Amino acid sequence: MSPAKLPWAGLLALFTAAFTAVMTELLPAGLLPDLGAALEVPEGAAGFLVTAYAVASFLAAIPLTALLRGLPRRPVLVGSLTGFALLNAVTAVSSSYAVTFGARAGAGVMGGVLWAMLVGYAARMVPAERRGRAIAIVSAGITVALCAGIPAGTALAAAFGWRAAFWALSGVAVILVGWVLWKVPRFPGEPPARRVPLWRVAIIPGIRTVLSVTVLVLLGHQAMYTYLVPFTGHVGFGRAGVALLVFGVATVAGIAAVGAVIDRHPRVTLLAVLAVVAASMTALGLYGESAWVLLIAVALWGAAFGGVPTLLQSALVDASGPENADVATSMQTTVYNAGIAAGSLTGGLVLEGAGAGALPWTALPLAAAALAVVAVARRHAFPRTRGVTAAPPARAPRTTDATATRP
Repeated sequence: MSPAKLPWAGLLALFTAAFTAVMTELLPAGLLPDLGAALEVPEGAAGFLVTAYAVASFLAAIPLTALLRGLPRRPVLVGSLTGFALLNAVTAVSSSYAVTFGARAGAGVMGGVLWAMLVGYAARMVPAERRGRAIAIVSAGITVALCAGIPAGTALAAAFGWRAAFWALSGVAVILVGWVLWKVPRFPGEPPARRVPLWRVAIIPGIRTVLSVTVLVLLGHQAMYTYLVPFTGHVGFGRAGVALLVFGVATVAGIAAVGAVIDRHPRVTLLAVLAVVAASMTALGLYGESAWVLLIAVALWGAAFGGVPTLLQSALVDASGPENADVATSMQTTVYNAGIAAGSLTGGLVLEGAGAGALPWTALPLAAAALAVVAVARRHAFPRTRGVTAAPPARAPRTTDATATRP
């Protein structure tokens, strides 16, 4: 299948679903004063509306994926998007903190279901040799939301009020439901005879290694990125917004670059981007006082990290096989959120205890550890080439499909 023959309409629908989920989760963070005033709570309590989403998503991803895995995939996808439409509408009209909090938690549940599906869905829409490209297209929705969607939503809220921003998100979700029904193919759920228990998916060779690398990468990244603004102040760079913009633009370039090579060189690409992340942390730690070094290092870090989620998601699907991708991805979603939370906490403790200058040296060993794990895990988790994946453990029937065997 040539790039021109990729199912672009369906993949872009999944891209938009990822975009909508990120917008729903993070838009309130830029609207805390307005939300607090409208709901008559302090800004700190308004911030808990973001926490409610994240915690609900964290808790719901694995159990709901296990519960729903036998159902046809497209109705589950449509159901989660319908939930976004309804719950964002509730947020838009609510004047009660309790109701808004409940709507945000409900949206988090929808997000947990959605994130567990998107990567596996994209993988099933294309042949194995195009799987990485498809996952990169869908994952780009995350980056576009962070770099363009959140600023645009904040600007919309400034011009027309925060409720208009949530009405817009609700409208996008409604349109997306129709788009999915029109262009995203149907896929069956897992029949009981082929349904592998959660713990058996977890012990498929390579799964735990990929999840371990995910934790290491997110711990290091989040410890540094969450406190990039204090770090820029520490080194005397007074334009933190410029550094954040450079990082965001670079992540878009990184996703595009990784999408072009991931299907041919997945292992080498992952090793390269992790090495660049480690080198960037070293440069920030040693020479961050130089504005040019800081901006170049941040750009390289952003470009490298932009492709990391796609590479790790693709590696997980390769290790689990598309038939187990939803369950494996739900585990990765949970681990991803845990890594974000733990990294932010770690960075905060380092900032308070040792100062902002220690942040790159906190992230560096974690990036180096992830690089080392990938370097040695070349058999199951991060093989040199794609096209073969492990068969499920015992109790799942054997298959002669090429994607379920190893050489």
